[in-house]
Amino acid sequence: MAEFQSYTLNFGPQHPAAHGVLRLILEMEGETITRADPHVGLLHRGTEKLAESKPYNQSIGYMDRLDYMAMMCNEHGYVLAIEKLLGIEPPLRAQYIRVMMDEVTRILNHLLWLGTHGLDVGAMTAFLYTFREREDLIDVYEAVSGARMHAAYYRPGGVYRDLPERMPKYEPTPYRGEKELREMNRAREGSVLDFLDDFCHRFPACIDDYETLLTENRIWKQRLVDVCVVGPERAKALGFTGPMLRGSGVAWDLRKKQPYEVYDRLDFDVPVGTNGDCYDRYLVRMEELRQSTRIINQCVDWLRANPGPVRLDDPKVSPPSREEMKDDMESLIHHFKLFTEGYCTPPGEVYAAVEAPKGEFGAYIVSDGANKPYRLKIRPPCYIHLSAMDEMIRGHMLADVVTLIGSLDVVFGEVDR
Repeated sequence: MAEFQSYTLNFGPQHPAAHGVLRLILEMEGETITRADPHVGLLHRGTEKLAESKPYNQSIGYMDRLDYMAMMCNEHGYVLAIEKLLGIEPPLRAQYIRVMMDEVTRILNHLLWLGTHGLDVGAMTAFLYTFREREDLIDVYEAVSGARMHAAYYRPGGVYRDLPERMPKYEPTPYRGEKELREMNRAREGSVLDFLDDFCHRFPACIDDYETLLTENRIWKQRLVDVCVVGPERAKALGFTGPMLRGSGVAWDLRKKQPYEVYDRLDFDVPVGTNGDCYDRYLVRMEELRQSTRIINQCVDWLRANPGPVRLDDPKVSPPSREEMKDDMESLIHHFKLFTEGYCTPPGEVYAAVEAPKGEFGAYIVSDGANKPYRLKIRPPCYIHLSAMDEMIRGHMLADVVTLIGSLDVVFGEVDR
């Protein structure tokens, strides 16, 4: 029998499964991996340093560009830290809107993860299914913020504006009949809340479709079951959070353990795995899709019944309305000062974290009393998960690298921050 030859393989960054920004140096014996060294820093970001030279509000847009699949959740962590510094709390309606949009973001993230993970492992159809539903929620993003991805919707003291009373509709084209157009716009006749209500009623059947395609598919299970197993104690020691930790059997979710906003008022479950392999992490995320749908439903019901302000009525933190700004000199001054100079926070340091789709996303801010952070440190989940890649992949085959990258659900904006 021929002996295995040891060699080094450069995996990525141009590899389709490395998504253009991950370079792995793999040391291999035959097709078995003995060591994996992730090389990061190929994205040229510097978000934390940029934030030190700008007033607080002008860095909210940078947060969207960290994990660019979990935009509003990143904003949420940063804005919560600023609110902690200022000692303010947004109105209750704004808190419900934030929670609802966080869960919309979680579904958006998991749908993209499922589609691309399927593509990486070799399942083509799931990608086409997931992006069909993803488009609906991207339309919700666009309706509330004006942007399909980088929303910049959250603000210290609330949100940018209340939920709009109408959804954008599909326009007539020569390629669409009247009947088809009417069906496409059926759920868009009312407000954003009506659209989300309709989405929540039909989405569970879509999740059933994804599971029919994959969950008991023998090829899918052969690629995921018992691959890259991490036990509960080791997962905690490695600093795992989110589905990576819950897939290993640890029921840790900041929404339950350290509730923020109105999560303690809502009814939902935290899915937990048993084996800690790629398949369990897949099952945890699939159940999270269902639980997020439950949360959105509860938020829609509450928001319909409880109108009210969505921003603090404090001109030092929240801008006046356009009408006030154009009619009242004092409001004009507040508007001008807020958008040019911003506001100064008390000296001190704070850490605030949210349960982002990939795990714990935190923002640590050191303030020296100026109108910009003295230091901003972001705690992203992907960076910690990626650092465990070497330990998780040793002894596995080259094909399992692709499975693991998909299971980690890694996005490099927050790794190369």
